[in-house]
Amino acid sequence: KHFVAQKVKLFRASDPLLSVLMWGVNHSINELSHVQIPVMLMPDDFKAYSKIKVDNHLFNKENMPSHFKFKEYCPMVFRNLRERFAIDDQDFQNSVTRSAPFSNDSQGRSGARFHTTYDRRYVVKTISSEDVAEMHNILKKYHQYIVECHGNTLIPQFLGMYRLTVDGVETYMIVTRNVFGHRLPVYRKYDLKGSTVAREASDKEKAKELPTYKDNDFINDGQKICIDENNKKMFLEKLKKDVEFLAQLKIMDYSLLVGIHDVERAEQEEMDFEDEEDEGESDGAGAHTTGSCGTPPDSPGNVLNSSRPLAPGEFDPTIDVYAIKSHENSLRKEIYFLGIIDILTHYDAKKKAAHAAKTVKHGSGAEISTVNPEQYSKRFVEFITSILT
Repeated sequence: KHFVAQKVKLFRASDPLLSVLMWGVNHSINELSHVQIPVMLMPDDFKAYSKIKVDNHLFNKENMPSHFKFKEYCPMVFRNLRERFAIDDQDFQNSVTRSAPFSNDSQGRSGARFHTTYDRRYVVKTISSEDVAEMHNILKKYHQYIVECHGNTLIPQFLGMYRLTVDGVETYMIVTRNVFGHRLPVYRKYDLKGSTVAREASDKEKAKELPTYKDNDFINDGQKICIDENNKKMFLEKLKKDVEFLAQLKIMDYSLLVGIHDVERAEQEEMDFEDEEDEGESDGAGAHTTGSCGTPPDSPGNVLNSSRPLAPGEFDPTIDVYAIKSHENSLRKEIYFLGIIDILTHYDAKKKAAHAAKTVKHGSGAEISTVNPEQYSKRFVEFITSILT
């Protein structure tokens, strides 16, 4: 009797941490697939974790460190959240493990490292142990909120949280749904907080391929977000609910991440690229970053994409949940990607200290970023409302 050879996943990545993440998520989803889905989550599920220690002797040592540990926090809770965000575990596993996540050049604050899964659907962010503690603090209420809003929200969709140990060094990572489209490239992005003090992109930032601009840049660029009344109403309703929830949790310092896709520009780039393709067939230039993303060799095309091909500027709202089309009459045909990010900052001693220092520096009435969560949320909603036309 012969056995069918099971294709071994090798988890090739340039960074051993990514190999461990791929291995860990693959292992975790496989394990969870044998665990019955409970009728409801129990209080203990919010404190639970699973851990595994691996000592590899000579196996796959080109790709994997020979000793590592992988810990998943609250596996049942995050599985339930994925389900509520309409993300199938098998698809999630494929996105993270079929080909290595790639690095983004954007360094978050406090040097957080970002990676995007190969299919651009999810973002993997390196976080601090304080962030992990804060996540545990809010997880019950966050989960309850996601239940109540049926997963229809602008705040981050947390899909998994892990600790990876390689060479005795612990790294914490959290996976969220990508705010930007997985298919439509963004040519300009903003991080908006509704505060104008020291809110512009640095020269170093502006030198990047896709800089993250800020509030003052947005205003000085004369940028507007042109969406129709119905979209505006739905968006603002969501925004207000979300922000009210964050204020209740005493959370602040979050931003609205804005990505703008220019439909005509993308079509033009696509055409230019096709012309180049025709001219340079022989040099094998297949690595083109904008437009649709390559699937790795011998992978069946992603199941979700097998429906009708999308026209330029079209998107699948079940995948690109943050996307909104520009108004029929807007000057430019654009797609906006709008989502709230960075919600793990609690108004604690650190903030209060910063607030005192800034008040001394700017005077008490100045619009400064460090206010209390109530003030922050009010100012945030007012500013975002003012930029929608």
